[in-house]
Amino acid sequence: MRDWLKEDPDFIEHHKNDLAASLEATIVNILMDKLRKAAKNLKINEVAVAGGVSANNGLRNSFREHAGKYGWNIYIPKFSFTTDNAAMIAITGYYKYLDNDFCTIDKPAYSRVTI
Repeated sequence: MRDWLKEDPDFIEHHKNDLAASLEATIVNILMDKLRKAAKNLKINEVAVAGGVSANNGLRNSFREHAGKYGWNIYIPKFSFTTDNAAMIAITGYYKYLDNDFCTIDKPAYSRVTI
C-alpha cells in the first residue's frame, strides 16, 4: 500500500470502492470461518444471524452458501427487521429530548436485564 501511495497520493480516494469491498469480504470470511469451526465443534446445524450486521448482503449471501454446502438450517430476518440498536437508542433519545425527559450527568447507565 505504501508503494501505491507513493505512486498515487490519492490512491485511497481513487480505490475506495475496491478497498471497502476487500475489507467487507475479509470480515465476512473471518466471521464465516469462525462460524464453521464453532458449528463443527459443537455439532450445530441450526444457525441464525440477527441485528444490524444481518443487513449486510455479503454476509447474508455467505450464510446461504454455507447452508447449502454444510446442510445448515439458517434463520435470517427480513431486511426490514435488521435495524441496528444504535438507531433504536437514537430515536428513544430524540423522543425523550422532545419530552424534556432528562437526568443529571452523574447518573450511571443501567440495564433492566441482568447478565
